[in-house]
Amino acid sequence: MARNSLEIGQNRRVTTFKERIKADISEAMKARDELKLSTLRMVLSAIQNAEVAGDEAIVLSDDQATAVLRAEAKKRAESAQIYADAGRADAATKERAECAVIEAYLPAAMSDDDVAKIVTEEVANAAAAGATGGKAMGAVVKAVRERVGSGADGQKIAALVKSALGS
Repeated sequence: MARNSLEIGQNRRVTTFKERIKADISEAMKARDELKLSTLRMVLSAIQNAEVAGDEAIVLSDDQATAVLRAEAKKRAESAQIYADAGRADAATKERAECAVIEAYLPAAMSDDDVAKIVTEEVANAAAAGATGGKAMGAVVKAVRERVGSGADGQKIAALVKSALGS
């Protein structure tokens, strides 16, 4: 199997995240899985919207597409909470089910301990370079994000860095 291809279905191979979603849409149609079908169509639409959102159309990399999926999963989780708080259990259940479908396509998140360890290392690197306190925040967050990639939420990273810097 090629390094950057993903296995799907019946020994078919795809090379991009977007192609995997398209192939899984076809499989969901055949299986008559309405939840998965509608969720994947929504995800594909979100990716395509992101591709044409700027001044000129681009093709999203797999990391950029993953970021779009993370945003969609976050929207579903927030909506589920809002519906649950409003007493609309049926709508909250649907949002949670959509979120679960989306999360199946996301890479496993890093543990809080692993992210905290990287934050500690990057805070030490910034201190060695002479940056401390709030002034180091941006540089440390950027360095941590580069190391964790899509393995951790940006808000979690920022909170851990802020706490570590004592800002």
